[in-house]
Amino acid sequence: MTFTSTHWGAYRPVISDGRLAAMEPAPWDTDPSPIGRSMPATNHSATRVLRPAVRRGFLDPATRHSSGHLRGREPFVELPWDEALDLVAAELGRVRKTYGNRAIFGGSYGWSSAGRFHHAQSQLHRFLNCFGGYVYSKDSYSLGAGRVLLPHIVDTMDALLQHHTSWDVLERHCELFVSFGGLPSRNAQVSPGGASVHGVRPALRRMASAGRTRFVNISPIRADMADVPDAEWLPVRPGTDVALMLGLAHVLIDENLHDRGFLASHTTGYERVRDYILGGADGVPKTPEWAARQCGINAGTIASLARRMAASRTVVNVVYALQRAQHGEQPFWMTVTLAALLGQVGLPGGGFGLGYGCMNYIGSGQSSFSGARLPQGRNAVADFIPVARIADMLLQPGAEFEYNGGRHRYPDIRLVYWAGGNVFHHHQDLNRTVAAWQRPQTIVTHEQYWTAQARHSDIVLPATTALERDDIGSAGNERHMVAMRAAIAPVGASRDDYAVFAALSQRLGFEQDYTEGRDALQWLRHLYDEARPRAEAQGIDLPAFDSFWQAGHFEVPRPSRPVVLLERFRADPVAHPLPTPSGRIELYSETIAGFGYDDCPGHARWFAPEADAEHPIHLLSSQPATRLHSQYDQGEVSRASKISGREPITLNTMDAASRGIRVGDVVRVFNWRGAFLAGVSLSDGVRPGVAQIATGAWYDPLDADRPGSLDKHGNANMVTPDIGSSRLAQGCAAQSTRVEIERWTETLPPVTAFEPPAFAVAA
Repeated sequence: MTFTSTHWGAYRPVISDGRLAAMEPAPWDTDPSPIGRSMPATNHSATRVLRPAVRRGFLDPATRHSSGHLRGREPFVELPWDEALDLVAAELGRVRKTYGNRAIFGGSYGWSSAGRFHHAQSQLHRFLNCFGGYVYSKDSYSLGAGRVLLPHIVDTMDALLQHHTSWDVLERHCELFVSFGGLPSRNAQVSPGGASVHGVRPALRRMASAGRTRFVNISPIRADMADVPDAEWLPVRPGTDVALMLGLAHVLIDENLHDRGFLASHTTGYERVRDYILGGADGVPKTPEWAARQCGINAGTIASLARRMAASRTVVNVVYALQRAQHGEQPFWMTVTLAALLGQVGLPGGGFGLGYGCMNYIGSGQSSFSGARLPQGRNAVADFIPVARIADMLLQPGAEFEYNGGRHRYPDIRLVYWAGGNVFHHHQDLNRTVAAWQRPQTIVTHEQYWTAQARHSDIVLPATTALERDDIGSAGNERHMVAMRAAIAPVGASRDDYAVFAALSQRLGFEQDYTEGRDALQWLRHLYDEARPRAEAQGIDLPAFDSFWQAGHFEVPRPSRPVVLLERFRADPVAHPLPTPSGRIELYSETIAGFGYDDCPGHARWFAPEADAEHPIHLLSSQPATRLHSQYDQGEVSRASKISGREPITLNTMDAASRGIRVGDVVRVFNWRGAFLAGVSLSDGVRPGVAQIATGAWYDPLDADRPGSLDKHGNANMVTPDIGSSRLAQGCAAQSTRVEIERWTETLPPVTAFEPPAFAVAA
C-alpha cells in the first residue's frame, strides 16, 4: 500500500485519472491534521510552477546584474530546461571565479519535505559543498535564542527535546502542569521529518478527564490551552513572563519552599541568582507585588501558585514563542531556574519542559532513532550568519556582528541559491527584506508554487512535490517510518531537486562526487541500509529494504523504559554529568558572563519591554492551525478560515469597541515599519491590549512598484522587528511587536497572492 509522509501526518493518496483526488489519513493516526485536505486541489492549481522561468530583465546580459530592483515586479519568461540549467551553471561558475565561494549563500530553510532523501535543504547543501562550499546559516527562526542558550546551561536543544518526559509518564505522575505560553496543540500537528501519530491532544484530554493533573495556562490567549477546558487562565501581559517567574521564585526562596539539597548537588550559581531575586544585587526584591506591577497578575495569585507548585509534583513548561522576542533567552533560562528551585528535575511528572505543545514528537516517548540521512559533505567556507540575520548580511556586507561569544563579519553575497523555503514567510520587517533582496546579483530558487520567494527570484526551477517522487519518511521520536512511493507523475515539467543538482553538477564538472553514480532509488536503498546498524544499536530490527518498500511502513518499537527527562543526571550527577562546563545545571554561567553582554548577562534576569504609546496593541504572531508556516495557504483549509479573503486577526472586544471595529470588518494593522490588512474576529479570551494573528499569509503588496506598500492579505511580518534577541543568540524577535489598528474604510483591494505572475515572450 502506498503512503505519503508529510510534516503534518501520514496519508494514503487516492488517485483518480492520474490526479490526486483525496488524502486519507493513515489508519494508525486517530487525530489527523486537517492540512492534508488542502493537498489535492493545490497540486494542480494555478499556483504551481510548471516550467523553468527567468525574470525578463535577467535574460539581457547588459542588465542582468543591475536589475535586482525589479524582482517581484517584472514578468517571467519560460525557458527549456537545458537553457535554464546552462544559465544557472554559468552564474555559479561566474560568481565562484570572480568572487569565490564566500560570495554564495545557500539559503534553504527546512520544512520542504518530510522525505529524508528529497529534503531540499540537504540536497542544496550537499551540492554546494561539492561545488567548493557556501555561506551557511545557523540555528532556526523557531528556536534561535533557545538553541544557543541551552548548551551553556543544561544540554543541547536537540538532546533535551528528544528526551522530554513522555505524556504517559505525565498522565501517571504530574499533579500540576504550569505552562508559560499555554499548550497550543495547533503547533503539535507537525514534526520535522513527519508526524505519524498525533498524540498531544489525546494525551491532554486524557489527563484533563482523569482529574489527577491541574493545568495553569499563563498566556495572553485563553485558547492557547483550548484542549484543557478547565485550565486555570492567568492572562499575563506579553513579554513579562520572566517577571512572573521571578515573583514565583521569590516566594519559594523567601518561604523556604525551595530544594536546597538539589540546588547544592545539581546546580551551580544559586547564590548569585538568590541575591538577584531577593534584591541584594540591584536593590529591587522580586516580590509578588513587584511582579504583579510588571505582568498584570495579582500578587496573591502569584504567591498562591508558587506554594501550590512547591506542594505538588509540578512541570514548568515554556513554549517556543516566548524566546522569539527581545531578550528571548531569559524565559528559557528562568524556566530552568524555577524548576531547579522546586528540585523536581529528573523526577517522573516533574521538572521542566521546553516546548510541550510545540511539536508532535516532544513527549512522545518514542525512540530517538531518525532513519535515513543524506550525507552533506564538508563545507570549505567558514563564514556563517545566525539564520534570522539574513537582511543584515545583504544590507551590510563587511559589518561586524556578535554571536555566542565571538565577533564575525557579514560576507559580501553575490548569489543566493534557495531550495525549500520562503524568506518572505520566515523573515521579519518585509519592507526591509524587500530592500535587502535587491542587493545580490543573482537569486536562484527551486519551487513548487508561485510564492513570494519565487516571484522575487531571477531564476525559478519547478520542483516536484512529495507525491511525485519516491522517498523515505522518517523522524526521531515518531512511531512510523514510511515508504513514500510516488503517487502521481510530476506535474508540468517539474523535476526532483536531486535531478536538477545532478544535471548542474555534470555541467560544473563534479557529477560523480555529487551523485556517487546512484539514481534516486539506489540512494534510498543505500541510505536505508546505512541506517540499519544505527537502528540495531538502539534495539531496532529494521526489515530488509525490499520488505519495507513493499509493506509501505515500519512501526518503530517503543523503548522498554519510560522516558523521564534528566532522570540519570538526577540519580547520579557525578556518573552522568551534563555537557556544561560544571557538569551541572548552570543557573549562573561563567561562560556567558565572560562574554560581557549587557543584554544577556550571566544569569536569568528581567528586561522590561520597550514602551510604545503610539502603538498600544501588542501583536502576537502565532503558528497557524490551517497550514504549516506558509505551506498550503492557497489550500481549501487555510482559505476557508479567511475573512473577506484576508488572514483573521483576533482582538479583545473592548479594544475593538473603542476603535469602532466589529466582527467581520477588515482592519489596517500598522506601525512605522509597515502595514497589512486583516479580517476581524473578536474574543474575551484575549487580554486587552493584545491582538493575535497567524503567520504564513502569502505576501501580497498593494503596489509592488512602491516601496513600503501595504500588504493586502495579512502578512504579519510587515510589522515585526528585524532585530536580534540579544548579542548572545541573535535570534528572531517577532513577538516584540507593537501596532495600532484601525477600521479599513476604503474599497477593498483584491487578494492576488495566489495568482501566477505575468509571463512574457523572450525577445
